[in-house]
Amino acid sequence: MSINTRLIAARVLTNVLQNGQSLTPALESALQSVATGKDHAFIQALCYGVCRHFHRLDFILNELLDKPLKDTGIKALALVGLYQLSFMRVKPHAAVSETVFAARKKTWAKALVNALLRSYLREREALELKADQQPSAASSHPNWLIKQITQDWPEQAQRILQENNQQPPMVLRVNAGKTDCAHYMQRLSDQGVLATAADFCPSALILAKPVAVELLPGFADGWVSVQDTAAQLAAGLLDVRAGQRVLDVCAAPGGKTAHLLEQQTQLEELVAVDIDATRMQRVHDNLQRLGLSATLIVGDATNPQTWWDRRQFDRILLDAPCSALGVIRRHPDIKLLRRVEDIGPLQLLQKNILNAVWPLLAPGGLLLYATCSILKQENEQQIQGFLSQHPDAVEHPFSATWGTTGGIGRQILTGDLAMDGFYYARLRKL
Repeated sequence: MSINTRLIAARVLTNVLQNGQSLTPALESALQSVATGKDHAFIQALCYGVCRHFHRLDFILNELLDKPLKDTGIKALALVGLYQLSFMRVKPHAAVSETVFAARKKTWAKALVNALLRSYLREREALELKADQQPSAASSHPNWLIKQITQDWPEQAQRILQENNQQPPMVLRVNAGKTDCAHYMQRLSDQGVLATAADFCPSALILAKPVAVELLPGFADGWVSVQDTAAQLAAGLLDVRAGQRVLDVCAAPGGKTAHLLEQQTQLEELVAVDIDATRMQRVHDNLQRLGLSATLIVGDATNPQTWWDRRQFDRILLDAPCSALGVIRRHPDIKLLRRVEDIGPLQLLQKNILNAVWPLLAPGGLLLYATCSILKQENEQQIQGFLSQHPDAVEHPFSATWGTTGGIGRQILTGDLAMDGFYYARLRKL
């Protein structure tokens, strides 16, 4: 019996829209029962596409309806249908008939979905024009987010909104302990995989097209990992030296932990801490594949006294919990799940972690503060506030060919040099 890919996609989207589940785990769980790679890819494209263009599709759907659709499952199915007609190269008759067929268990819904999709095909031009005139629909972002981005980055806002809706490149981090970029690039080329190097980040290779990790040469043996270029900059900025003791706070899933160990094999110890035991298992698995080891602790970063051995660290990497607004292009469900009222509590959490781990840093040591956010209140303003309250902390500036600086640290805006949105500030303890 053939599976109905559209129905599976609608169920995944219902979990996101109704239950507030993140897209990645919702998809992972649904795809376990899908046998073929082609179906996998199609379901994934539908789910990511609907989330990426949700605010536009939802606006058009409401224009087509006489009254709001209360059944989230059928609403998700209608959005899947609209996405195919508006953004995919699926033949319209196939998109309509297959989506209508997916609604077959609810007779009323079958007729409604059919009518909605056929109405869209008839009125497409007028509906798309109307969507273009409404800011949230035109940019496919919630109004609060448009306002925040415009407030912080008035000149770049339009470009950031556009970049958020693009598909991001797949980027590899080459393990310096096993090979180098030039050799690995040749290995890829031998397999017909095109990649370009990022001259400002010696470990990064940007692939022309995504590739399944199991097809990457040496992946199982730890030659490469998947990690955006912006995240790869952390290891170089932390400037770890042989014999040092390093703390990685909020370490999961462990990409930056691994990169630090790949770059510097002669550390005294690297301690990685995360509050989530399940995510910490991923750190363990990632390090195992790469043949690396660290001291892994499941613990609360706001309360180090419960896990710290009272020996200070030479370097601390704090990859702070944040709104993740710089990685929307990788996780478009952020636009659906994040709320304006989430920002304040995240800011407070960042402040509490910074205050809690600062005493763990030895005098003369460096702390690198990182977020994958583009909001100034989580980044520059957070660090300004910290420095004003800690006379033993000073900025330890760095020069770079990437990002912009308005004061403290450097901000990468989404899409800059093909990177995710990221912020870095480096602090030294007096």
